[in-house]
Amino acid sequence: MNFPKHFIAAGKEMCTFEQYVPAPYLRKEFELAREAEAAELLICGLGFYRLFINGTEITKGFLAPYISNPDQMLYYDRYEVAEQLKPGKNVIGVMLGNGMQNCFGGYVWDFEKALWRSAPKMALCCTITAGEETLSIESDESFLTHPSPIYFDDLRCGEYYDARNEVPGWNLPDCDLSGWTPAIPAETPRGEAVISQAEPIVMTGEIKPVSIKKQQGGYLYDFGANCAGLARLTIQGKAGQEISLEHGEYLKDGELQFKNIQFVPDGYVQKDIYICKGGELETYLPSFTYHGFQYVLVKGITEEQATEDLLTYVVMNSDLKQMGDFSCSDETANLLQKFTLRSDLANFYYFPTDCPHREKNGWTGDAVLSAEQMLLNLNPEKSFREWMKNICKAQTDDGVIPSIVPTGDWGYGLDPAWDAVVVYLPYFTYLYRGEVQMLWESRTAIFRYLDYISRARNQKGLVEQGLGDWCHPGRKEDLYKCPAVVTNTIMCMDISKKAAKLFDVLGQDLQKEFAQKLYCEFREAIRRYLVDFSTMTVLGDCQTAQAMSIFYGVFEPGEQAAAFDVLLSQIERANNHMDTGVLGGRVLFHVLSAFGEADLAYTMITQKTFPSYGNWVARGATALWEDFHSEDCPRVNSKNHHFWGDISAWFIKEVAGIHLNPYEEDCNELHIKPNFVGQLDHAQAYHIAPAGKISVSWKREGKEIMLSVSVPDTMTGRILLPSGWTFSDGKSEKSLESGKFIVNNCDFI
Repeated sequence: MNFPKHFIAAGKEMCTFEQYVPAPYLRKEFELAREAEAAELLICGLGFYRLFINGTEITKGFLAPYISNPDQMLYYDRYEVAEQLKPGKNVIGVMLGNGMQNCFGGYVWDFEKALWRSAPKMALCCTITAGEETLSIESDESFLTHPSPIYFDDLRCGEYYDARNEVPGWNLPDCDLSGWTPAIPAETPRGEAVISQAEPIVMTGEIKPVSIKKQQGGYLYDFGANCAGLARLTIQGKAGQEISLEHGEYLKDGELQFKNIQFVPDGYVQKDIYICKGGELETYLPSFTYHGFQYVLVKGITEEQATEDLLTYVVMNSDLKQMGDFSCSDETANLLQKFTLRSDLANFYYFPTDCPHREKNGWTGDAVLSAEQMLLNLNPEKSFREWMKNICKAQTDDGVIPSIVPTGDWGYGLDPAWDAVVVYLPYFTYLYRGEVQMLWESRTAIFRYLDYISRARNQKGLVEQGLGDWCHPGRKEDLYKCPAVVTNTIMCMDISKKAAKLFDVLGQDLQKEFAQKLYCEFREAIRRYLVDFSTMTVLGDCQTAQAMSIFYGVFEPGEQAAAFDVLLSQIERANNHMDTGVLGGRVLFHVLSAFGEADLAYTMITQKTFPSYGNWVARGATALWEDFHSEDCPRVNSKNHHFWGDISAWFIKEVAGIHLNPYEEDCNELHIKPNFVGQLDHAQAYHIAPAGKISVSWKREGKEIMLSVSVPDTMTGRILLPSGWTFSDGKSEKSLESGKFIVNNCDFI
């Protein structure tokens, strides 16, 4: 494909906190002698663009084309526009926003130092066939520019719009071109030119306020749910009336707080400003930013204007479809499943992000922790694949992967639990979708990373560097209990094991052999230096070290029971509460259910006392939080994070029992392995696999369980009951089939 490479801009001056520069309009007017038979338009707008043909917007979605490092991946969108064209005069109109091209509001992560940073710019070509005539329009100095009403925009901070500066008909023929000036040439980014294949960002719902209260010099709108998107303003105002919308996610003493997202100069936290032109009903929805919020503090309005119709929460996220769900007789678990889906979507803007309000960064470790549950609940595989291309491009020649993608030059270093994204995304996508294309595209990066960690070991063969078991309950994020050498080396071991599997699928025997050898060396080093076999206790004597060692296979089969007893004693010391950071929390409950303690796992998840997920629910959470802190702790972090969301996978897999591809060989193979958790009367889940929809439910009927299974006819596998339960024929397993089965507890027979 011949991508346009001639970039143009309105000017070289960049918007900053100190000096505002308006987002530009660009337009090109041209004539057609007859009706267009075919017309293809390619556009790259950096950072973001909105595209209009003869006044009609045709942009694929919000924040187009993508969020990337343009010196690594340069994204274009392709449009068929013949239907929008007409004989006579036509206009192509474009608005440009700063986006990642000038991300001055992200200075905590050095985006303001990025080599690619510049004023917004675009490249465009449109090839039109009309009869025997072929017209080619390319971005050049014949495009005219003019400041738009958007006089400030930043991806993280917000957007300011002065409706008095609107240019009527700016994207229509015969516009008054007074004050318009020619575009100027701009530097072409160095990235690989590609068409974006990720799902677009779309509006997925609207929420009306549940309450409006006068306070803090304005009116506080509560929408009842912590999501991501924008507040649409609808107002009959006076000319020059300035309205500010400040977005936040938590209250203290009834007042909106911003401390947990305050990383920019005062007054720039998730704030949109609209200045009315007056004389008519006006509607405003920002173009080049988004926010994570439950509350909006509106300033600059009168009491008469503070109605429920003033603001509407427009929920946005990548256009992902739901592929799974879970529900049961316990409303706490139901809410936690709902919160997981909400946080997954609020944090999916082309790729998984770490929070929709503060960072909006593609933290790789967050995706490692959530990849499986996202694939069980949603269909992110296409977006995962696109993001993986960016991850591979961001990798250095010696194998180092940054902790956030995209990045300018920040976050490089050995963080195995974060770097594991290079294996985990293709591995779980293969596991649940049978997808191998991502494996092929990632194989070089995977092998390069294995070579890197093989060289990063100390004299004992262990890996000491890394972020560690992040967000341990009741502690500062980096003050975890489990020694980093334990979590880092175990993650390197698992990366190697999963890589060996992927190379086996691809038939790459030499790479598989290298990965297997590395796996064995890491495992041997862990067993030699980090495990006390006299007590079967892993270094650190904590839940994370013990659970990760059991889950990832550090112990031999004959050692596991004793190692698990140590874990149970550690849990008992914590009064049957979780005592792990995110790495231990990802595996703890799976280990418990694997050893017959699903009831304990469920209690630890749903109990109301701190620390637990149920404690979040009891304290009014509406999404998953970033950490577990007691109610009297002064520290407040994100109230909308997805990286604790693996409990959803646990509900679907361990309570309902849907275990897809149990031998890592065929996504059309399935084991149904429910746990009849004693605290529940019933539970159900579904997942849409490549072969079709899988549904499992169970319900107590007296001393029996009615187990219902519905699976595609093409799937094979087994139905396996937990210890102590049998079918009516006295057996505890049977071949996979759809149907209703009476299940008995042996203790009651």
